[in-house]
Amino acid sequence: MTADTSAPPARTLPPRSRPWILTYHSVSDPTEDPYGITVSAGRLDEQLTWLRRRGLTGVGIAALLRARAAGKQGLVGLTFDDGYADFLDEALPVLRAHGCTATVFVLPGRPGGSNAWDPLGPRRPLLTEEEVRTVAAAGMEVGSHGMLHRDLTALSDEELREETHGSREELRRVTGQAPSGFCYPYGTADRRVAESVRDAGYAYGCALSPGSLSGPFALPRTHVSHADRGARLLAKELRHRLRHRSPGAGRPGDAG
Repeated sequence: MTADTSAPPARTLPPRSRPWILTYHSVSDPTEDPYGITVSAGRLDEQLTWLRRRGLTGVGIAALLRARAAGKQGLVGLTFDDGYADFLDEALPVLRAHGCTATVFVLPGRPGGSNAWDPLGPRRPLLTEEEVRTVAAAGMEVGSHGMLHRDLTALSDEELREETHGSREELRRVTGQAPSGFCYPYGTADRRVAESVRDAGYAYGCALSPGSLSGPFALPRTHVSHADRGARLLAKELRHRLRHRSPGAGRPGDAG
């Protein structure tokens, strides 16, 4: 299958938008995928080829934010939610082939478990603690997705603290380094949740559609599915830049 490379170069896109961050989940067979969160390794390869041919390089979020602060252009954020075990065998080789890195948001309360929060399945294994260390050793950023993949806005203050503060300490134990980033399960956050993430010591928080929230603890992201090829990716990128314009946050042509 030939990748769609018909999109224009990144410099034609609207300026001064917040960083473009792509959201992936499982990289495996997308045949049984009721939630539309699975892409095949081959489709991931096509999508990264499309980015690279437009002069864009995928990086983890901490690296993306540092680069933007230094005025560097031509970067896009890559994130993989939930910490699926297939990241090591399916996603990592593709990322390496394209010279890309990513942030993998894991659930330290479910090491070696499965996506039990998805009632429709299918069940997919999650990274073990040893595999999380392997991800970090491969040069990927490891971030927290909370302990158990719960809607943080519905939790008590004590439960919320365990999901934010507790997961950070668990990942410090697993990898030897406290994570810089947090990803809100289901992409949902409110002010109380964002403040808990900030108070836990994270440098940023990733959402999907942060609503009225703004700043480094409400970074918007774009969901990517197996159906997304060049034209659809371009449409999503343009939509992101129109919805999330941030005067002074970028320069004309800054795709990072």
